[in-house]
Amino acid sequence: MKESVIIKNVSKNYKMFSSKKEQLLELLYLKPKVPTFKALNTISMTVFEGDIVALVGINGSGKSTLSNLIGNITKPSSGEIIRNGEVSVIAINAGLNNELTGLENIEFKCLLMGYSKKKIKEITPDIVKFSELGDFIYQPVKKYSSGMKSKLGFAISVTINPDIIVIDEALSVGDQTFTNKSLRKMEEFKEQGKTIFFVSHNLGQVRNFCTKAAWIEGGQLKAFGEVNEILNQYEAFIKEYKTWSEQQKETYRQELLNNRLVK
Repeated sequence: MKESVIIKNVSKNYKMFSSKKEQLLELLYLKPKVPTFKALNTISMTVFEGDIVALVGINGSGKSTLSNLIGNITKPSSGEIIRNGEVSVIAINAGLNNELTGLENIEFKCLLMGYSKKKIKEITPDIVKFSELGDFIYQPVKKYSSGMKSKLGFAISVTINPDIIVIDEALSVGDQTFTNKSLRKMEEFKEQGKTIFFVSHNLGQVRNFCTKAAWIEGGQLKAFGEVNEILNQYEAFIKEYKTWSEQQKETYRQELLNNRLVK
């Protein structure tokens, strides 16, 4: 099998600035003592063509940070990500400019991905049709609901036909009819052997759609492997987590946070 995405010892850190003054001092190389938050810590995995990988974990675990790194929206603080093919991120706001209309956003995003004006003109009717936005396509995106933004972002991304697709909770908003249509499109991509990363809290959807799963906990890769094996482990943890008292849950979350802070 051909390697599609190789993630080598990838970490992502953020400075926890408490004021604009601290940010300014940092820019002037007068480095104040600011805590660093380790959003991701030395993640490594190799994903092959045709793999459909679920990224699972509780809120704040680092799933979206990892999806943004894979999608090349942000850069890692250390480590390397090798992508063998064109990548597209499907998230509620990914690549959309709130001040532009839906139609203008289609052109804007496609231009960013290197498409010619002629090609954009050719594919725009297909994008508009898939989005189901009707006359709202002429309205500024800032007037859109989260579901409408998701529809537009999804329609653009699937029409440009990338090799590697990152879906970050984009199917969790909007109506069920559009979600079903989007899943059918994803199944087409699956049959074509494309690589897909899928961030979702809908574990039933994950089991039906994905072939592998990566469990992210506290910014680290806790487990990676076949989807049913990893989900069984993750669901057992969630089941136990739900039995804890609020104090136990808070203690657990605080321990995870403390492990990710470097003061």
